Amino acid sequence: MQVGRQAHGDLERRDGAVADAVGDFVHRLRADRTNRALRLSPLREAGDNGDLYLAHPDARCMVLLLSTDGGDEMRVLAVRDGPRARDELARLTVEINPVSGAVEVVDQSEADATVVSLRDRATPLFARYDDRTLLDLGVVPSLLPTLREVTSQEQFEKLLTHNLPELTRDVLLALRDRADPEEVRRHITDKWRADEQVDPRDWARAARRAVSQAETDDDAVLGALGRSFDAWRLFLHPEQHRLATGDFKGSAKVTGGPGTGKTVVALHRVRHLVDRLPPGHSRAVLLTTYNTNLARELEQRLRQLGGDGLLRRVDVKSVDALALEIVQESRRELGRPLDDDAAMNLWHTVRVETGLLAYDADFLDAEFKHVVLANRCGAWDTYRRVGRSGRPRISTAQRHDVWQLVQAYKAHLDVAPRRTTYALIADRAAELEQHRMARTEEQARYKEEEQQGRDLVHREAGSGMWLRPRYQHIVVDEAQDLSASHWRMLRAMVRRGPNDLFLAGDAHQRIYGSRVVLSHQGIEIRGRASRRLTLNYRTTRQILGSANRLIRGAPFDDLDTGTDTLDGYRSVLTGLTPQFWRAPDRLTEMRAVATLIKERRELHGTAYSAMAVSVPDAGAAQEFANVLLREFDLPVVELGRDGVRSDADAVRIGTMHRFKGLEFQRVFLTSVGEGQVPHQRIEQYRDADPDRYRQEEQRARSLVFVAATRARDELVVTWSGRASRFLPPDADRTAHRATDLLRQEGPPSGSSGSAAA
Repeated sequence: MQVGRQAHGDLERRDGAVADAVGDFVHRLRADRTNRALRLSPLREAGDNGDLYLAHPDARCMVLLLSTDGGDEMRVLAVRDGPRARDELARLTVEINPVSGAVEVVDQSEADATVVSLRDRATPLFARYDDRTLLDLGVVPSLLPTLREVTSQEQFEKLLTHNLPELTRDVLLALRDRADPEEVRRHITDKWRADEQVDPRDWARAARRAVSQAETDDDAVLGALGRSFDAWRLFLHPEQHRLATGDFKGSAKVTGGPGTGKTVVALHRVRHLVDRLPPGHSRAVLLTTYNTNLARELEQRLRQLGGDGLLRRVDVKSVDALALEIVQESRRELGRPLDDDAAMNLWHTVRVETGLLAYDADFLDAEFKHVVLANRCGAWDTYRRVGRSGRPRISTAQRHDVWQLVQAYKAHLDVAPRRTTYALIADRAAELEQHRMARTEEQARYKEEEQQGRDLVHREAGSGMWLRPRYQHIVVDEAQDLSASHWRMLRAMVRRGPNDLFLAGDAHQRIYGSRVVLSHQGIEIRGRASRRLTLNYRTTRQILGSANRLIRGAPFDDLDTGTDTLDGYRSVLTGLTPQFWRAPDRLTEMRAVATLIKERRELHGTAYSAMAVSVPDAGAAQEFANVLLREFDLPVVELGRDGVRSDADAVRIGTMHRFKGLEFQRVFLTSVGEGQVPHQRIEQYRDADPDRYRQEEQRARSLVFVAATRARDELVVTWSGRASRFLPPDADRTAHRATDLLRQEGPPSGSSGSAAA
């Protein structure tokens, strides 16, 4: 018993009682298809090996079912409720899409009625595309006559509300935005295209395709239909499904902008790899990411996806926690790990002590992690000659200064009581794991080639010394923020071979580390092993358009030696146009943001916890918190290193860094003024160090991009003084004035009166 993709959409639009009734019906039908109490009644033949049925889960709703394989398999295709439920289901058109091979449902008569009621004499919206073009791109054939009558944006938006098949909706949205058909084919249609020739009469095969059905038969998941669970637990886009379940000769990588489901793919990939493991109790799969907070969230979502049984075969840890365990396992003296702030303060100390004040702490910390440790520079001669890909250029004399500072830094750490840093721990863990893998491979060679080797293996196994790779498979989320030391460690934890490493990341969202060329770390992800997702499931097209402009024109890598773009990156969600508000000073800006938050709460009922205020730095977070709480009596909670530990209904306030991995209904992106974003301190590098200037500016763009794309429904951008150069050139002229808002004058603050992004 499976549940169709569009049926799930029907349930999301109905109340919990309908969802409960359908969930109970699904359970009973799975248990006994011959149960007469289910009241299945034939509707019509769908084709050679498929039949359509109607059924009453309860007195108020009905479902449309597709029966295939002689009645052995049933699929819920649609759900309706109310007195006209039978008529509405009976009139649905059910067909097999010739491009994707999926079973699709269209309410033809309702679509026709919508278009007719709004008909005018203008040119049809899709007149430039003939039927053959639309069909080849994947538009469902039964919708073509209706499309020829669509002449306005209003008609089209209304048509989209009728739960159209996803491929059809995505193609039409792209064409409406004047995308070239060949671009639509490449970025959309080809991602949905079936892997085999589609037989439009083979309903049994169509119903089994992943694009047609839920991905699970799990009772707990089916029992939750229509209630508070995410659709990703059931459905994957065809391209996501291919990545999650594909077979790769070695490592593989998936990239894509925010909200494209990279993490979803990583989670389903973990489940797929576990399903293929031989029986056992070992945790043979590692799922890792760059910090503990995200690792905790991954573990929770993995439990939702597959329960405790899945988690028993998976290690879910941050890379730093994993590195710490490896070093502790070796029983080497570590010293107390410093947090990021303490490590940075130590750089300030050694700068003062050495008198080498020309090198700031940020630069030195990055140089230590991404050049010295990344390239295993244990001696001055090595550091003097090492390549510096992705780092600002410095002279040999400057390198010598930096080397002195690094030695002073390490000397401070070694003074009793000994201290260390997480970067050093990762470097040490990588060394230990490389040594362990070398021993493992040596044992394996002895076992295969030498009789003595078999004796050695038996002897070491008996003494507990027999080694094997630590993991069979490793899956990495947010791969762009890991350091070279992390990658060396992970590379050494799994034997090179099919499906060894699977990486999900996006260089456009890199806000921590520096660029790492994965092929230099022994991880080959070029060619067919590298895929890109382009469909955003979280952010509206309006917000996405504004966010994309923040980074347009800046070059980004593909986590290796190539470049990456957001070509084809899109959303099928529509919503509010982002708002822009300018203020003459900082206090006015903060008061305007507080006023807008109160209005969203009072007029729209938005929960405080669904709204978040993004700021450039921790000091600004405290300023905003004080104004919102003391002047406006708004509940607030700051986003810390580990997220929000409280479930209180309070506005979230945090730096752009803290927004990573989170999402909110409404986001207030504040302080986006010139000199604040990017911060004016980078101007010192514009002429003196152009390489660093470009890097700092790009990192600032990535930070704003990440924060802006945390918004699901509404994005509000504010600043004081002059607008940041990252914003549109006419932002200062077209933005609403915060002073008008506070005087209760001027344009309405609702999005319907907002300035265009």
